Amino acid sequence: MFGDMLGNLQENQEKMKETLSSIQVEAEAGDGAVKVQANAAREILNISIDKEKVSLEDTEELEDLLVVAINRVIELASVKEAEESQKMVSNMLPPGMEGLTDMFK
Repeated sequence: MFGDMLGNLQENQEKMKETLSSIQVEAEAGDGAVKVQANAAREILNISIDKEKVSLEDTEELEDLLVVAINRVIELASVKEAEESQKMVSNMLPPGMEGLTDMFK
């Protein structure tokens, strides 16, 4: 029983990596002045800056907005990663043992 579960671990990890890479999240700061897109694998995909909402000359403000937006998108990615990990663990367990995943919350 557990041999099969562990035997598929590497395959499941690869599937998880693909799944996380395909899930995108976005966060913003400064009422949309800075937007950051990432995937659930916590890779930053894009950063956009609205020049109408923030001065590119004010580097301190821009840096602060970037830090806030990046931290927010990483948090969102972390939540998505946890949800997908929970699903993977549930799918790996034999029927009737799905409740064990509650121990990892």
